[in-house]
Amino acid sequence: MKILTLGPEGTFSHELALKLKKKNDEIVLLPTIRSIMAAVERGEGEGIVPIENSEAGGVGETQDGLARFPLFITAEMYLPVHHNLASLVSMKKMRIIYAHPQTHEQCSDRIEKWGLPVIHTSSNASSAREAKKTPNAGAILSETAATLYKMPVIVRNTENSKTNTTRFVRIAREPAHNKRPEKCSVLIDPSTDRSGLLHDLLEVFASRGINLSRIESRPSKRGIGNYVFFLDLAWTPKTPEALAALKEITNIKELGCYRKTEVPP
Repeated sequence: MKILTLGPEGTFSHELALKLKKKNDEIVLLPTIRSIMAAVERGEGEGIVPIENSEAGGVGETQDGLARFPLFITAEMYLPVHHNLASLVSMKKMRIIYAHPQTHEQCSDRIEKWGLPVIHTSSNASSAREAKKTPNAGAILSETAATLYKMPVIVRNTENSKTNTTRFVRIAREPAHNKRPEKCSVLIDPSTDRSGLLHDLLEVFASRGINLSRIESRPSKRGIGNYVFFLDLAWTPKTPEALAALKEITNIKELGCYRKTEVPP
């Protein structure tokens, strides 16, 4: 099976795919989350994409893709994320840092302390490549990327939190068929804007004792003040009933019910 994930080599997505790869799997690296989802829709394989980080929150490109493409979440994985400052020069000579926007946010405390300007890149691997060709530059990246691009690590563990973790999801054209999944994800797209709407939506789950582990709003792309909502909820025998009730009061897209996949060390 083909596993489609974010490249180039050295990204955390690539690192996770390597950990999950089975004997006959082939890893295909693509430049954007949108291109991954488009390829999955065409039937070229299954995707592994980041959906949220414990420091930086939701990954907007993944959420927008799940809203746009007819795809399903079939599993979730959690990867501890550690960042490092790498450079070909010493800290005293460093004048600029390259970092992915999410990496920047996850390492904002250290970056603020250093007082160096930051240029955003499309990936941690891109940060390494840009830093190598720019005089007196550094890059914040994984240890895997630092090794791959032969950049000495100057400062280790630059993330704000020691428990920094990114949640990834596997996406496919068909939903998972687990008899007893652990979690379900839903996209809610309200057709009306009225007082008490959010209360009514949440009451569907509260009245059935269903725990919501995440609720997040995203712009609907239909104008200012218009939002869609992403919900993650614990699966219980009452979950199908709750989703049916939800469909009676609003527009929803079921993104799938799934289980957690353990990541090898």
